[in-house]
Amino acid sequence: MNIRSLTRGDGVVIGAAVLLFIASFLDTFDTSGSDIPNAWDNLGLVMSMYVGGIIGAVLIVVARALPQPRKVAGLELGQVGVAFTLFAAWTSFWTIIDPLGAFSDEFGSSSVDTGSGLILGLIAALLLAAAAIATPLVPALQAALVPAPKPGAAPQPYGAQPPGGYGYPGAPAPQQPYGAQPQPGQPFGQPGPQAAAPAPQPAAAGSDFSPFWFAVPMTRPLFAEDGSPTPIAELAPGTWYLAVEQRGAALVAQTQDGRRGVLQDTTGIQRG
Repeated sequence: MNIRSLTRGDGVVIGAAVLLFIASFLDTFDTSGSDIPNAWDNLGLVMSMYVGGIIGAVLIVVARALPQPRKVAGLELGQVGVAFTLFAAWTSFWTIIDPLGAFSDEFGSSSVDTGSGLILGLIAALLLAAAAIATPLVPALQAALVPAPKPGAAPQPYGAQPPGGYGYPGAPAPQQPYGAQPQPGQPFGQPGPQAAAPAPQPAAAGSDFSPFWFAVPMTRPLFAEDGSPTPIAELAPGTWYLAVEQRGAALVAQTQDGRRGVLQDTTGIQRG
């Protein structure tokens, strides 16, 4: 499992699930002269609202961390998790509208107020469902939850010595030739324009290409080199990958487990 593939939205899902678990132990009702149960005193309520929401959060996080998508009854694991969170939010909404419906045997027709367990549970369930739905749609929630390590700490997929070409993490910066004068407006001590790294351009036929490290801003599919439309892997934000070849605007990338494929969408990638 790749923890670095978790996003900010997944962090919100985890936080909401923890809040939902805490709410299950708080008072369901607020009344005087009677024993006030929590959600664990009613099997139907705790399983549908609290445990159901927590199970949904677990499925979403596990689906995100797995290197390959898993399916249950033809649905992806994450989609099943989203369905659980929606069911928990739906149950919490109607339970707080009619709280005595869940505990009619204990209180009969007496008047009671909604307890902190139901109120906090409703907030957590709604936040959980909103995060589960919004994460694939909101770019801010798709950012990596755990920042990527410094490029110099990225592992080498190849057993040979690392290349010294442009973009290799930890490669020494180009030095300004001895005696060269800084350009007007250039801070003292900074390398001149001739020493700056060249802007990456699509490789032309017969041109040289130096492998470089890169990270993606959000999850992107990696397709087989034979042009098959089925992805062979998924590149996750927060992980460094090695670009070994450039084909027009696309890159041939290698994952840390040695798989190679074509990254068709290279917009916004972070070079090491």
